[in-house]
Amino acid sequence: MFLSKTTNAQVKSKAFDSLLNVMVTKSVPTVGCEDIKKMKNVVLLDTREKREYEVSHLKDARWVGFEKFDLKSVAAIPKDANIVVYCSIGVRSGKIGEKLMQAGYTNVHNFYGSIFEWVNQGNPVYDMAGKPTNKIHGYNWKWGVWCNKGEKVYE
Repeated sequence: MFLSKTTNAQVKSKAFDSLLNVMVTKSVPTVGCEDIKKMKNVVLLDTREKREYEVSHLKDARWVGFEKFDLKSVAAIPKDANIVVYCSIGVRSGKIGEKLMQAGYTNVHNFYGSIFEWVNQGNPVYDMAGKPTNKIHGYNWKWGVWCNKGEKVYE
């Protein structure tokens, strides 16, 4: 399933959408919560830092990180795989999405609003044991305000 750069990925909050519209790169096609739910055979890549991923992540997401991201960590993923990158709101994942596209990956999407919007819309996240959790890493106090559901963790 290929989605164009004009995908109408949306978030529920107009204020959050205004922030994302400025912060999220437009060079990687975006997808929203409903798009992801409809995708088949999708590879979810979590581009947050390890401590964020360990608190909670999307089901079956693979951690690839941001600061120490290495293309070797995705070498086994076919270049034409349906890939969705995400982070807290979509900024870091957009940058990783650009790297993937530059490396020849042809079906990369950035999750607009990312894990914060996923949680805001009442979707489940999972801990390291694979169990649903209410916890969500808020990144920091400034960015955590955009996540309005769940129990925010800042360690």
